[in-house]
Amino acid sequence: MCGRFVFFELKDFINQLHQYELPFVEAEEIDFSANYNIAPDTDIVALLGDKSKYTLTLAHWGVIPHWVKAMPKVRPINARAETLAIKPYFRHMVHRTHCIIPASGFYEWKQTGQSKKQPYYIHRADGKPMAFAGLWDIWKEEASTAPVVSCTIITTDANREMKFVHDRMPVILEPEHWKKWLDASKPGAGELLQPAKDGALAIYPVSQKVNNPKNSQHDCIDPFGKTNESDELFS
Repeated sequence: MCGRFVFFELKDFINQLHQYELPFVEAEEIDFSANYNIAPDTDIVALLGDKSKYTLTLAHWGVIPHWVKAMPKVRPINARAETLAIKPYFRHMVHRTHCIIPASGFYEWKQTGQSKKQPYYIHRADGKPMAFAGLWDIWKEEASTAPVVSCTIITTDANREMKFVHDRMPVILEPEHWKKWLDASKPGAGELLQPAKDGALAIYPVSQKVNNPKNSQHDCIDPFGKTNESDELFS
């Protein structure tokens, strides 16, 4: 799963979009500031795919299907890759509205005792921004209200590094696959919903302060304590 993540590299992400020839428009000027502890129900940066058009905008993290009549209490932040095509919340988006959600890294909690969990920070080993595979939709309650763009992050089985912490992980797309994923109507996009390659990630423990989303400064990703043998394998 992915319930908390970090993003502070918008310029680097945009440079990658240019590098891989993904022309995009900005829906509006994005009011961006680095956030080292992004929680659900936050407006996050997303690159929306709509056939061959790509729009960089802010989207609510927690998807709201266009067909609901009122704001639902459940707004899923994650969607399992294995069941996208059968879950009513997601199946209408599978071949219609894909998106990429840029991230610098994400947090996961490892069970260390009966009631204790140690948070870990996970990022790309090469230091580049991540790109989570996602789905998006637009919901509007009434004709007089502004539409709400929302999204969810797709998850899959953990790779070798992640299994040390958790059995699930977000789908992390390689840059050369971004365009293929964003073009939802074209065949083959679903083949990209796989665990990251072994060796692609670096993982280390961080302070318990990340448990509280009000703590969102740079020190949230500072290494915590001494690494043990397992930690050193993935750092």
